[in-house]
Formats: sequence, structure tokens, C-alpha cells
Amino acid sequence: MGNSNKEVMKLSVAALRATAIDGINNAKSGHPGASLSLAPIMYILYRDFVIANPFKPNWINRDRVVLSCGHASMLLYTILHLCGYKISVDDLKQFRKLGSITPGHPEVGVTEGIDASSGPLGQGIAEAVGLAVAENMLANTYSKKLIKHYTYCICGDGCLEEGISHEAITFAGLNKLNRLILLYDSNDVTLDGPLSQSDDADVKMRFEAANWNVLYVKNGNDLKEIHNAIQKAKNEKEKPTLIIFKTIIGYGSKNQGTCKVHGAPLGEEDGNNAKLSYGYREEPFKIPSEVYDDFKETFIARGNDKYQKHLEYYQEYAANNHEKIKMLETVCNGDISELIKQLNFDESLFKTDATRNASQTILNFYHEHLPFLVGGSADVASSVKTHLNNGITYTPATPNGTNINWGIREFLMIAASNGIALHGGLRTYSGSFLVFSDYAKSAIRMAALMKIPQIFLFSHDSIAVGEDGPTHQPIEHLITLRSIPNLNVIRPCDYRETLGAYKVALSSTKTPTAIILSRQNLPLIETSLSDGDFNKGAYIISKAKNNQPNITIIATGSEVSLAIEIQNELLVQNIQSDVVSMPSYNSFDNQSDDYKKSVLRCDRENTFSLEMSSTFGWYKYSAHPYGINEFGASAPDKDLIKKYGFTKEKVLKFILDNFKKAE
Repeated sequence: MGNSNKEVMKLSVAALRATAIDGINNAKSGHPGASLSLAPIMYILYRDFVIANPFKPNWINRDRVVLSCGHASMLLYTILHLCGYKISVDDLKQFRKLGSITPGHPEVGVTEGIDASSGPLGQGIAEAVGLAVAENMLANTYSKKLIKHYTYCICGDGCLEEGISHEAITFAGLNKLNRLILLYDSNDVTLDGPLSQSDDADVKMRFEAANWNVLYVKNGNDLKEIHNAIQKAKNEKEKPTLIIFKTIIGYGSKNQGTCKVHGAPLGEEDGNNAKLSYGYREEPFKIPSEVYDDFKETFIARGNDKYQKHLEYYQEYAANNHEKIKMLETVCNGDISELIKQLNFDESLFKTDATRNASQTILNFYHEHLPFLVGGSADVASSVKTHLNNGITYTPATPNGTNINWGIREFLMIAASNGIALHGGLRTYSGSFLVFSDYAKSAIRMAALMKIPQIFLFSHDSIAVGEDGPTHQPIEHLITLRSIPNLNVIRPCDYRETLGAYKVALSSTKTPTAIILSRQNLPLIETSLSDGDFNKGAYIISKAKNNQPNITIIATGSEVSLAIEIQNELLVQNIQSDVVSMPSYNSFDNQSDDYKKSVLRCDRENTFSLEMSSTFGWYKYSAHPYGINEFGASAPDKDLIKKYGFTKEKVLKFILDNFKKAE
């Protein structure tokens, strides 16, 4: 175990617990329970095992650590402070305060040493699975000397109750992610009371059934036992490992072992008594020099040594693999827009087609030229058209594969893809039906929060799905996705705009993109765009003949061609109109007022929107939104389109009736 000074080790654990108590008391909010039960486990993990360098925090070959039970963040911040990351004692005192780098739950990009944002329980496990997948892919694509590290994930009872945990452990076991180690703080308490009132599953059998190696530590305070278990986990060659640590929530508090210590500060009296029970008598936030030295001699020294050795090999590898290492560095830097500009898609392929089919051709084009583009679908590759013609499927036998069969696990697919993208070196896409984006909504939100430029390919974008009926027909989904901050939702109207959507998505550095695709064929519109004003979210795709419109019709996706048909009918009645294609409501929102006025040339009272979806949100630009505000039905798509009024005749009547009222 390295330094065998048991007194120093005992002092270090006490300092972690005491500082966690101080930070939570000082914030007057937080979760002391898990911070106190996990302290010995996290101490041994960082002191004896984690390989990382606080002076090179983004080093690609560092071990990754995900705190799935993110409410224990005060403990993690304290450890990172002791490990030399840019987190000061003053930062610890600012825990949960406005503008601090020590927020209530870990946030990647806010605090050095945080590898993934966590807090929504269970998602950290899926993110860790993604990180482990990325490590495995890159090790087998480049070199196992260049990329070879562990992914550690710390979870609690609540994480394992969330359904996503089952999706994640099944996938990890199937793919033999043996460099993934899950450390389970088994304290048998949740926020509302004892775990037994909501769960009595045999966790060991559950994980073994999913092809995991399972270890058990009966005393979560025994440092030697903790060390030995983690070492055994690292030695496992075939399976991911779960280590079950039996712990006491809120250890040292008068209320230890109960839900009372889960999510409320201990307070000064109980906090002081807890510290005394650890033999710790320092002032609040005072940490003895021996504790700092403990981490300097272990974590910091080990990380510096490993980093220097890695740097030597990196330089040797780069000298012999110049193009490969240049590609890796470009992707790790996060901006591949210059690569995208250099790739010219064959525009002679543009034709009348479903945008899901256009998407498949375009995806295969980019996959052929961008070997770091990886992804798959939730068992609907043949429907969403994410099949790769020359792609190798990712399996234990082919870990360099780029096509991932996620199975019927939408939530895992996107949460784990968050992890893959967070690792660095890869870009990700995920495919499903638009209606099933609901299953993954929380992970989509996390991608936006973490500023991960993922690509979500959502097909079957309207009631035109047809016979599958209302369970499969999206109504509220477009506006729901558009409401997520920092998510770009693009619904292209034809083949050309679909290419534009990919260009935007792949060139993005901090914003995920949802590309919304049709099942039915859409005509190729002569005046559609794939760049230029397309990138601004909306543009006039068909101007009024006299360039003086009486009406503006905004449309998206399959409804753009319908709007142009209606434009021609209006002209017969001497009504001039602009048709605006608005593939990205979100991007258009961010444009200048001058640009918006140049596109929406009529006042709001004479602006109509047309979309086979909820009208919610369209009132911002249009006084007369035309959409669907009820669930669909099971019938052929043409019958449904007629039933819900998306015919030339019915939309024309709606516009004429309302235009006359506005005169």
C-alpha cells in the first residue's frame, strides 16, 4: 500500500471527512451521508491507484473517475484539492455558492479533475461505460501503450435502483469491459428511509448474471481490505468488476446509519462530535501538512512519473505515425470544422428521397473519411438508417469497431455516448425514432449541459409514421427538444438540407445537434441550401414573385414543399407570399434582429407557421400556427395527413380565412 504509516493514513481519512462536514455546514446545504461513508474508499482509490496528473489535467491516458452519486461532491472536491488540482481551500469554502468552481454536483468544465458531470442518479454509471468503451476502442485503434487506463465509477444504492443502471451493466458485461471498475457504497439507506422499503434485490447475483466479476468488502472502513479489493479488480482480465463496500452512511454522526444524514448538514454540534470520533481536532478547513504530503508522495508522484513515461512513448509513436497522431490531436482539441470543410459530398446524389435515406448516405460518406466517428442505434439501424456499409461492429472480438449495437436501450445509448465523447479522441452519433427520444431525454439534457457536440439522429418525425399509431407518432417532441438550452434541433426539408444539418452538427464544438428525419419521401427543392443562410436557422426558400409579400409562411421538414404548393395557389388569388424554411428554430432565435426581419418580412399577424407537430412555441413568430395538438391514429400515412388537415386545400383555407381577418 505504499507508505505504511497507518497514523498518517488515518489522519488523511479523518481530514477528508472533517473537511466535507465543514464545507456542507458552511454552505448550509449538501449531502454529508455519502461523503462520510465513502471517504476511506475514495482515499485509497486516489492515494494508491488513480493515475492522473493535476498539472496536465486533460492528459488523454489518465484514469477516469466518475462520481455517479454526485451528491457526494464535497468529498471529491476535497480529494482533488489534496491531489494538487486548482481547487483552493477558499474554493472549498465556496461550496454550492454562486459562481464557485465547487457546485452542488460535479460539473465537467467547471472544476479541474472532474471527468463527467453527474448527479442524476445512474447516469454516471452509463457515462463510465462510455468512457471505458472509448478507452477500449482507442487502445485497439492506435496502441495499447498509447491508450491504456482504467475507468472508476463510484455509485450508491440510488444509482443501482435507477433503470439505466441495468442497461449499463448489461452492456458492459456483454462487451467485457474489464478496465471498468464500479465501487458501490452499499450503506442500505436512501433519502426517504432504509433501502429495504424499496429494494431487496441480491446485487451480487444481479451483476454476476450480467457477466461481471463481483468482490465484497465487509468493512468499508478497513483501508487494507479496500486496497486489496481494488487491486484484485485491476487484475481481472475478462470482466468489468463491481466491488460492494458495506459502509455506514454519515459515519461519526449521532444519526449515522439513518436517512437523517443523507441530505442535510450535520450542524456545528454534531459535526464537531463526529470529528472528535475520528480523533480530529483541527479548526474548520484546516488540513495538516502531513495529509498534503501523503498525496504528494503517492498520487502526485505516481502521476508525474506515469505522465513522463507516456510522453516519451507518445513522441516515439508520433514520429512513426504522424497522420494518425495528427488526427487524434485534432479530435481531442474538439474542433474538426476544418476537416469538414475539406470534404466535398457528391451533390449529384441529391434527389427526391426520405431524409432518413439521405442521412444514411451522408453518414456513410463522413464515416468513410472520419475514422473517429462512432455510433449506432437503439436496435433500429434498418429504420433510422444508421447502418454503416463498411463499418466494423464493436464487439469484444473487434474492439476497434465503430458501429455500436446498443440494443433497445435509448437512455444508455445517449448517456454512454456522452461518456465516449467526454473521453476525447472520438465523435459520436446515436439513432432512434423521434418519439423515443423521451426515453433518453435526461441524457440529451446532460449532453447539452456538458457542451458535448453529440449528434442525435431521430427519424419517423411525424404522424406520417402511419400504421404504428399514436404510440409511435411524435406530437410534442420537437418543441420539447427545442426547449433544451444549448441543443440545436434541425429538421431538414430535403436531401440538400440534410447535408447542411450534418455539416453544422460535425462542425459544432460545444453544442449537441438533433437531426430530425422523415420516413416518407420528400422532393428535392431547387432553392434549398446546405450552407450559408442555412446555418442561420431560417431563410427564404421561395420569395414572393413581386418581392413584396403579403404573407409569410414558415415551414420545416416535410411541410416546406407543401408550403411552396400553397404559395402558388395564393398567387392565383393575387396574394403574394414568402415561404421560409426554418430547419433550426434554435439557430434562428440566436440571429440578429436585422437578419430576422430580412427573413420574416411580414408582420406577425400575417405570418403563418406550418408543422406536423404541436403548435406550442410557434406564437413567437406567427400569429397563426398550423399544427397538431392531439395524439394521432393508426392508419396509412396518406389517410392521416388528410385527417389532420395537412393537405393543400385545408391549409390554404386556413390561411385565407385568417389573412382576411387580418386585413
